[in-house]
Amino acid sequence: MAFDPATLRFNDQGLIPAIAQDAKTHEVLMMAWMNAAAIEKTLETRRVTYWSRSRQAFWVKGETSGHVQELVDFRVDCDRDCLLVIVNQTGAACHTNRRVCFYTAVRDGEEVELMAPEV
Repeated sequence: MAFDPATLRFNDQGLIPAIAQDAKTHEVLMMAWMNAAAIEKTLETRRVTYWSRSRQAFWVKGETSGHVQELVDFRVDCDRDCLLVIVNQTGAACHTNRRVCFYTAVRDGEEVELMAPEV
């Protein structure tokens, strides 16, 4: 059965959340948004492409930073309203230059920074 992005459940802005996971370490790296065209570009080029809500433009991960996400596997969740992109990550995934975007934990009611930016 051929994949049809039209079968996905996009929000009212035409977007769907995409969670990036490292293929080797299984770390959850980040979450960003995709639209149908970003999905098609990702599947075609194998370079993960998101939709930037702030810039209203495509965002090919690593295009300016060099922190590329090469697509290994593309998965759709059971409700068809969330994506999982399994990637080979080069460098930091977070725009703060940290390995992952989820670097803050809440423990005993306090925020704890789990990692510093990479140098």
